Amino acid sequence: MKRPERRNTGRVPTQIHLHRQSRTLAVSFDDGRHFDLSAEYLRVHSPSAEVRGHGPGQAILQVGKETVGIERIEPVGQYALRLHFDDGHNTGLYSWDLLYDLGENADDYWQDYLDSLAAAGYQRDAGDSA
Repeated sequence: MKRPERRNTGRVPTQIHLHRQSRTLAVSFDDGRHFDLSAEYLRVHSPSAEVRGHGPGQAILQVGKETVGIERIEPVGQYALRLHFDDGHNTGLYSWDLLYDLGENADDYWQDYLDSLAAAGYQRDAGDSA
C-alpha cells in the first residue's frame, strides 16, 4: 500500500472541526483548500510506527476500521494533531503537511488502500468511499 509522503507543503490549517456523528475531520487550509477526512481513512493512514512500521516494507495493513471514530483531537505545538481513536489508537502525529497531503491525494490513497485490502482477501463492510 502506498504511504503518504513526508513532504513540506508549507500549508497551515485555518480551521479544524471534528464531526463525531459522521466520523469526519474537516480541515481548511490557508490556500483555501478544504478536506473532509473520514476517521477510517485517517486511522488506516496513521503516521505511527505501529501502522507504518519502522522501515521500508514493514507497514501493517489496517483492517476492520470501517466504523472507527475519533474521540478527540489534541493539538501538538504549532505543527500537528494527535488523534485519539475509539479503538484505542492514539500514536503518531498528524502534521499539517501530512493532513494536507492526505486531503490532496485522498482519491489515490483510498483506491490504493482498497486495492491492498482486496489483494489481502479482505472485504470492507461499510461501503466503498473514504
